[in-house]
Amino acid sequence: MSYLDLNFNLSDEDIAIKETTHKFAKEVMRPIAKQLDEMTPEEVIAPGSPLWDFMKKAYELKYHTVLLPDTYGGMGATTLQQNIIVEELSWGSAGLCVQLGVASFAAYAGSLIPEDDIINDIIVPYCECTDGSIRGCWGITEPDHGSDTLIPGYPSFRNPKIKSNITAKLVKDEWVINGQKSAWVSGGTIATHCALFAMVDQSMGHAGSGIFIVPLDLPGVAKGKPLNKLGQRDLNQGEIYFDNVRIPKHYMVAGPDSYEAMLEIVLSATTGGWMGALGTGVARAAFDEALAYAKERVQGGKPLIEYDHIKMTLFNMLRRVEISRQISRAAFCYNQNTSTPAEEYSVMAKITGTDAAYQNTHDAVQIFGGNGVSKEYLIEKLFRDARAALIEDGSNETLAIAAGHKIIETYPRRPE
Repeated sequence: MSYLDLNFNLSDEDIAIKETTHKFAKEVMRPIAKQLDEMTPEEVIAPGSPLWDFMKKAYELKYHTVLLPDTYGGMGATTLQQNIIVEELSWGSAGLCVQLGVASFAAYAGSLIPEDDIINDIIVPYCECTDGSIRGCWGITEPDHGSDTLIPGYPSFRNPKIKSNITAKLVKDEWVINGQKSAWVSGGTIATHCALFAMVDQSMGHAGSGIFIVPLDLPGVAKGKPLNKLGQRDLNQGEIYFDNVRIPKHYMVAGPDSYEAMLEIVLSATTGGWMGALGTGVARAAFDEALAYAKERVQGGKPLIEYDHIKMTLFNMLRRVEISRQISRAAFCYNQNTSTPAEEYSVMAKITGTDAAYQNTHDAVQIFGGNGVSKEYLIEKLFRDARAALIEDGSNETLAIAAGHKIIETYPRRPE
C-alpha cells in the first residue's frame, strides 16, 4: 500500500527509486522468499534454487551495489536513497535483503580505504558483476564471540584476556590466517570473498583486530553446512574455517591502529543504515498485512476494522513504522556524512527498527488470530524474520549497554 512520507524534500529521483524498488520487492522478492522459506537450508543454496534467480535479477538492477559509489561502478545512490532502498527490499524479504547487503561486504570494506589492487581485484569486478557470481560475506561473528565484537569503546573490547577465535599474523609480505568464524556468517556458505575481521594484536583485545579481504577459493579455506534456523530462512548462514590461509599484505584494509574507528564507520552503515531500515520495512509489511486482513475478516457480524481495539492496534503499528523510519533515516544520513559517526544513534535506529518489527508482527498475529500462525499467510514468516532481527548484527540488549556507556562517557552531566 502507499503511505504518507513526511519528508517534503524527496526528489523525483528519490520517489522513482522507491517505487521501482517496491515493485521489485513485491513481484520478485516476495514469491521467491516464500519458496526458499519452505526449503531445507541445503536446498536453498543448491544449483537450480530460486535463490540464484533472485541474485541474478537483483544484480542486473545493481541492488548489490547500493552501498558503493559510482566511482567504481556502484549504484551511486545518496544516503537517503540507500535507506529508502533497504526499507523497500526488506518489505519484500528481510532475509534476501540481508543477503544483498552482505554480498557487497568485501567490496564495501575495500572501498573504505581503497588501494589500487583492491579496487582492480575486488571492487570493480564486483560492481560489474551482473549474474550474482561474485558474492561477499561479513566474517566477524565467532563461536566464542558475537555481540561483544560490535561494541568499540566499551571496556571489555580492549581486554587483553579476551582471545579471538581467529588470528592474522604477518609473515614477510603475507598475512597468515588461522581459526574459525561461526555458523552465523550471513552468506558464508555461498560467498566467494570475505570481509574478515581477525585479531592481530592480542594485547589490545578486540581493539587489536584488523579488517582483511580474503578470497575464499584459496588453499586452507573450508566452509560448514548451512544453518537450519527459525527465521530469515531465505538467508543462508554458515561457518568458515581458515587453516594457514595466506593473503597479500595489501589485502589488509585496516589494522589495530585504526580498527575501532573503522568498525564504527562499518557499524553506522550496518546497524543504523541497514538494520534500522530493515526493521522499518518488516514493521511496515506487518502493518500492511494486518490492515488489509482487518478490512476483509468478519467476526461477530462485522469486519474487524470496525472494532475499537483493532483501530487502536493499527494506529500503534503505523506509529512504530513512522518513528522507526525517521530515526533510521536521520542516523544513517548523519553518520554516513561525517568522519566521526555517532554510533549511539545507529544503535537507537537498529533497536527502534527491530523492536518495531517484532511488536508489529506480534500484533498482526493477534489480529489474524489462528490464521496468524498458519503457513497459508505471510504474517507468520514476518514474525519469525522479525524475531531473528533482534539478535542480528548484535543483540539489542548488548548494543544498548555499549551505547549507554558511550553516552555516559561523552555527554556532559549538565547542559552548558
